[in-house]
Amino acid sequence: MRGMSGSSESLERRGRSPDAGQQVPEEAGLPRQAWTLLFELMHAHMRNFPALAAEFELSPVQAHVVRQLGEGPLAMSTLANYLSCDASNVTGLVDRMEARGLVERRSSEQDRRVKMLVLTEAGVALRERLLERLAEPPEPIAALSDEDLRALRDIMRRALRSQ
Repeated sequence: MRGMSGSSESLERRGRSPDAGQQVPEEAGLPRQAWTLLFELMHAHMRNFPALAAEFELSPVQAHVVRQLGEGPLAMSTLANYLSCDASNVTGLVDRMEARGLVERRSSEQDRRVKMLVLTEAGVALRERLLERLAEPPEPIAALSDEDLRALRDIMRRALRSQ
């Protein structure tokens, strides 16, 4: 990798990512090596997510909900599936967010028994600020050269298009 110190390069050649505990054996193949390193970088960055959520007086789960709700109305049962929890847990979570004026419940147009969640104006504004903070790259990415950043951006675009 360009721009890395010699010691980091030697770690990388030995199959160990700098400052990461995950071994990436050369024989694992390039796709596995790339994915493992990308996952390590994301995992390291996500350790900061609770503190980032706290900046907005949200729990990490509430921050995920705010982010998810920006894509449109969401059934509470769908949110429970997304969070891998029981629907009764979502009720308490939504109650707290509703009390803050971030979300509201609405009846589904197709089935009035189904409660849909939508962001309020305050929730939309908070989501925009949250997404702005989430978009700030971690230092290891920000420190890359423009050439490397363009290459990384283009690679990620291709990977996402192929999904």
